[in-house]
Amino acid sequence: MDLFAEYNQLLFVLACVFGLFMAWGIGANDVSNAMGTSVGARALTMKQAICIAMVFEFAGAYLAGGEVTETIRSGIVEMEVMTRHPDLFVYGMLASLLAAGSWLLIASMLGWPVSTTHSIVGAIIGFAAVGISADAVQWSAVWGIVGSWVVTPVIAGILSYWIFRSVQHLILNTDDPFANAKHYIPYYMFAVGFFLSMVTILKGLKYVLKEHQVEFSFLQAMIIAAGIGALVAAVGIFLLSRISQSPQGQNHSDQSYPRQSPERSNRFANVEKVFGVLMIFTACSMAFAHGSNDVANAVGPVAAVISVIKSGAVETNAPVESWVLLLGAFGIVIGLATYGYKVMLTIGKKITELTPSRGFAAEMSAAATVVIASGIGLPISTTHTLVGAVLGVGLARGIGALNIGVIGGIFASWVITLPAGAGLSILYFYILQALLG
Repeated sequence: MDLFAEYNQLLFVLACVFGLFMAWGIGANDVSNAMGTSVGARALTMKQAICIAMVFEFAGAYLAGGEVTETIRSGIVEMEVMTRHPDLFVYGMLASLLAAGSWLLIASMLGWPVSTTHSIVGAIIGFAAVGISADAVQWSAVWGIVGSWVVTPVIAGILSYWIFRSVQHLILNTDDPFANAKHYIPYYMFAVGFFLSMVTILKGLKYVLKEHQVEFSFLQAMIIAAGIGALVAAVGIFLLSRISQSPQGQNHSDQSYPRQSPERSNRFANVEKVFGVLMIFTACSMAFAHGSNDVANAVGPVAAVISVIKSGAVETNAPVESWVLLLGAFGIVIGLATYGYKVMLTIGKKITELTPSRGFAAEMSAAATVVIASGIGLPISTTHTLVGAVLGVGLARGIGALNIGVIGGIFASWVITLPAGAGLSILYFYILQALLG
């Protein structure tokens, strides 16, 4: 293990720098999943969204992001092969972090919402297949990831389509939308509390609870979430009882609001204000769950490298130390604050025009999709889920409400994310091997 004896400190510094770079990319690109719809629907300003996301993404990443590095490697590479080549494994993990971060930088500059999970997975596949052996990759798992490109957007799109159609039928397209909003929105609030509690329990707090030897089954999580949903609905009923109808409002003139008149437009403005309050709650909850889940994409490989440097061997389970989580959380916040606005604009404004009611339908369906995927063990991308949900809301208003050109560009970026990550990883792998080997 001459490599670790000679370059111990250098490898440690490179792991931290590359991990910070990858976390920056997550903040710049993937955080739009939680906040882009709120900005596009004008429920939050860009500055408000960044401030809220900084708090809740950081909290989720630091408090509930203690995922073991096995999650990043498990199911992608054969650990038995890796244990025989600890030096190549370190090169590969460093190359993967740098490759995924580079691709996220490129995608963010272009305003493309891509999957950070697929970026790092593609990078790991690249170095493992070319740098070590094609047998080091579990190719069956790769096809599962490719399948998720199609499955998760479709599920989210179908759910958001029907959620928004129900909003149209029960509230927007009625003679008294404001009164109907006060009647039906508590049911939606229950659903929001239920699904977001499920996301937080199953994804966000999963590893925090494990540390305290507490683990809930899917059914137990549903019961707890139902109780939280009922509490949210009760609070919602109280708050709605204090809202009075404003005599003035904004004009809306699209297919969601038929038979417009000034009085009817005013009612819609009041209804959208109610949904706007809902969106702030969903945005905070989704940001927490997102930070807790996706920070592992950056800190997992960092923890793996540090573990190998310390022990000289590849370990199946390498726990993530708290300072590494802090590093990842810090990187996510910096990325969001410095470059997150570009992808937020793509999600919130360029795919289709969003209002608070449409944004609510998209975020709620995305949360529901995450819960369904967690329950059945389906590989999922939060980016693909949110984009599919926004597409579903747009389709509820007709194909003309969608920006086909922007959608085509997004789909193309999804297709090339895995090979782009793999190609860059192979390049960086050989560069690192040449410099240090």
